[in-house]
Amino acid sequence: MPGDKSISHRALLLGAIADGTTVVENCLVADDVLSTARCLRQLGVNLDGVGTTTVVVHGVGGANFFPCKEPLDCGNSGTTMRLLMGILAAHPFESWLTGDASLQKRPMDRVAIPLQRMGAKVEGRTGRYLPPIRMRGGKLRPIEWALPVASAQAKSAILLAGLFADGVTLVYEPAPSRDHTERMLKAFGAEVVVQGQSVAVVGRAKLRGQKIVVPSDPSSAAFFLCGAAAMPDAEVTAEGISINPTRTAFLSLLRQMGATVIVQNEREQSGEPVADVTVKGGKLKGITIAGNLIPQVIDELPVLAAIAAVADGVTVIRNAEELRVKESDRIAVMVSELRKLGAKVDELPDGMVIHGEAKLRGAEVESHGDHRVAMALAIAGLLAEGETIVNDADCVAISFPQFPQVLASLGAEVTMA
Repeated sequence: MPGDKSISHRALLLGAIADGTTVVENCLVADDVLSTARCLRQLGVNLDGVGTTTVVVHGVGGANFFPCKEPLDCGNSGTTMRLLMGILAAHPFESWLTGDASLQKRPMDRVAIPLQRMGAKVEGRTGRYLPPIRMRGGKLRPIEWALPVASAQAKSAILLAGLFADGVTLVYEPAPSRDHTERMLKAFGAEVVVQGQSVAVVGRAKLRGQKIVVPSDPSSAAFFLCGAAAMPDAEVTAEGISINPTRTAFLSLLRQMGATVIVQNEREQSGEPVADVTVKGGKLKGITIAGNLIPQVIDELPVLAAIAAVADGVTVIRNAEELRVKESDRIAVMVSELRKLGAKVDELPDGMVIHGEAKLRGAEVESHGDHRVAMALAIAGLLAEGETIVNDADCVAISFPQFPQVLASLGAEVTMA
């Protein structure tokens, strides 16, 4: 599996504001991470090896980015935009952040509002702060902030801004979300305190460059592991993937559905737990996915919905409103596209109900420009009789350019038109 996307972003960003050199090994080479690298270069950060799996970041040592007269193009990457907003909040100059058509539909209010409370000026379209974003940073004050929805990106943006404030910045989450930022901040030398569902960072931290070996991405592995789970006699092993507790809830859900999941060779890599994970397929049964689990499986929900279509019984996904403001409205899109394949799916305001035991049949489906939708539909196509065509599948390059090749290596018949 390629390097983890979330960790690759954070390694480049923290390396950029650290003193000295940061070496990022097994860095993900995909459009989203390349967007982060491009923005950092626009802001005067020197990076070597961009476009390869080893990137060297020459840190500027704090809030020392150079102003950029051109808009910072974040591409399709919400992570790039939100985390960079947190760092730019400490820079006393004006910045414009923009992205593609999909990103310009994604609200930035959960980041913009707390950053304004800390002292930055942020403007966007409508009350939800849709991009392009115009902002001017400056001297920041610490805050205590309760997130309305668990979001690793919003939490991370506030913590990154808190690095430059005088005092302690505290973020409360209603449910646990990915903790890669907290782990990596500690590795770079920041003082971070985690208590229950609150995270605090002490300002004026001096970060030091590190060597980061990025674990392989469990969200990318999930497509193949879920596909194997739904196929009797299938067996797939993903080597060296992150088993961070905030990322592996989908493995527990596969067990609940009836798949065999084996975790072996557990070890630590740059402060993150990793292991080799094997999934053996069988007849699956429907389950309920809701509540505090949702932030921990938000990226895996599309493929879990795909395999639920062939499970025995009913699968219910609730409390997943966040899916509506991803690269596409993933609730509406997955419902409509799975129906084309013959699945029985009901749309809910905050999720969907999937009536299993469907006899899926090959069809022509649309990715809607969403990389995770494209890959989830490809897995659904494996479970269907006949040929499935996923249109606009080039979008997989956002997170996993090698997806078609890996899928073919496991025995699928794949043709890229």
